[in-house]
Amino acid sequence: MSFLVEDNPARHRFEILVDDALAGFTAYEPRGEVLVFTHTEVDPQFRDMGVGSALVRGTLDQIRERGGRLVPECTFVAAFMDRHPEYADLVAD
Repeated sequence: MSFLVEDNPARHRFEILVDDALAGFTAYEPRGEVLVFTHTEVDPQFRDMGVGSALVRGTLDQIRERGGRLVPECTFVAAFMDRHPEYADLVAD
């Protein structure tokens, strides 16, 4: 099973493809240079397979590469970041 996380700026979300099928997304609202994450959703057929965590990890890695910042309003993103403090530096003040 292969995962690919891509930003879809037209839809304001990062999407995860599993073997070329759209499996989920994490939506954001751009506020200046900061992305406010509001909702994460994984297709039921891909749940309990680590897809949500792979989506958030891939999203956060891309934000870090860009030098970006975020606000984790989405409870799934916030919980992931609580479990992975190595991403805490990405949270905007």
